[in-house]
Amino acid sequence: MAGLFHRRLRLRTLHAGEERPTPSPTAAPERRPFSRVTPEDMAFFSKIIPGRTITDPDILEASNVDWLKSVRGFSEVLLRPQTTEEVSQILGYCNSRNLAVSPQGGNTGLVGGSVPVYDEIILSTALMNNVLNFDSVSGILSCQAGCVLENLSLYLEDSDYIMPLDLGAKGSCHIGGNVATNAGGLRLLRYGSLRGTVLGLEVVLADGRVLDCLATLRKDNTGYDLKQLFIGSEGTLGVITAVTILCPRKPKAVNVAFLGCESFEQLLQTFQLCRGMLGEILSAFEFLDRECMRLLNTHLKLANPITDCPFYIVIETSGSNPTHDEEKLHQFLEEAMTSSQVIDGTVATEEAKIKALWSLRERVTEALTHDGFTYKYDISLPVERIYQLVTDMREHLGDRAKSVVGYGHVGDGNLHLNITSPTKDPDLLASIEPFVYEWTARFQGSISAEHGLGLKKRNYIYYSKASLAVALMGNIKIMLDPKGILNPYKTLPDDLQ
Repeated sequence: MAGLFHRRLRLRTLHAGEERPTPSPTAAPERRPFSRVTPEDMAFFSKIIPGRTITDPDILEASNVDWLKSVRGFSEVLLRPQTTEEVSQILGYCNSRNLAVSPQGGNTGLVGGSVPVYDEIILSTALMNNVLNFDSVSGILSCQAGCVLENLSLYLEDSDYIMPLDLGAKGSCHIGGNVATNAGGLRLLRYGSLRGTVLGLEVVLADGRVLDCLATLRKDNTGYDLKQLFIGSEGTLGVITAVTILCPRKPKAVNVAFLGCESFEQLLQTFQLCRGMLGEILSAFEFLDRECMRLLNTHLKLANPITDCPFYIVIETSGSNPTHDEEKLHQFLEEAMTSSQVIDGTVATEEAKIKALWSLRERVTEALTHDGFTYKYDISLPVERIYQLVTDMREHLGDRAKSVVGYGHVGDGNLHLNITSPTKDPDLLASIEPFVYEWTARFQGSISAEHGLGLKKRNYIYYSKASLAVALMGNIKIMLDPKGILNPYKTLPDDLQ
């Protein structure tokens, strides 16, 4: 066993065709003195989860690299538990052995939080994918953390419900990862954040103890709301193994409008008009700029359905009365066109056309991956400021960047600023950071609206949080994970590691 194990570890380097990478000091702290996996450890894992202890280099390669292919770890062990009890036994053992663990869901994160930094054991929730219960009266869903978001949406459709969360990565992201990162997405304007819709969690702590907060009550004021500690904690405080979430009824009528504006000021005026005239049926208000449309056309061959414009808006309405909703939408569109806030637009009511219009917003990230190396920033700002950052960044960088684009969620003041270059360029990165964070702090924004801090942003947390707040986060980490085995090097800044 020992000989086979060590031979496989050597083959990993040969198979990859490269030497084991050494992360840059600017990318991560030095490796902390965690234990290294031994044959005895492997024997324990194989006994606990037979056939689901993975050392195959090909499988490990996919789990060691993030979706953007910008961050790479070199874990040599991937564990795939199926039950909370298995997770408990694994973490209890790893804690006793001082083995670092990197929890992983669908690996769709964008800040380097979903893959190892060094040789942490990858603990995957992929096989924890069962729906535990659904109450069709209350709309409360209970499921394991590894359920894929889109699969949950399909499951709920049969009962005329939907998930309160919708993301471009819904086909691969896990609900546990969504909760761990407090993912925002396209429906936040209508249904709020996961901090409101998640009713309960089951979490395995670093020492293997199971915290059962898997409540199905909408009201529970008995003591501290402990589940909130783990929503948005990015796997640093515990491993989420199950979730209860409140799901809304499936709307009977959905309409999507794709509109064009000449200026961002007109776009904001349209947003104000939209909120006033559409009110309770407004479910999304998204935007993208002309540069985004150019990338969609160039790299994905998606056609612009309206006149070329500097800015585009995706508006979705959802309600229970098709006639009522269509009438309200058309009244809004007539007012927006008459007042010259909108210069062109199109409306879709059929599912295929709705998906086609939404793809122009949802596939911008995909188009960017074809444009070159991408520097991604997820910023929350006062709504009137969000596009000013894009224009200031273009002026700041000049011709050093290939593309500087802006898109995002106007309804909740969330800008996705993306910058591309032909290849990874340290000089360009030095021009972007900390400029982008200093600019955000100047206008009292957040350096992470919905993606989290992960590896890439942890040292910039002070631009958004006071020193005392960060210190308290460190205290909570020490209390729940004294040895720091869960997702080390992530979320907390270097001075607290």
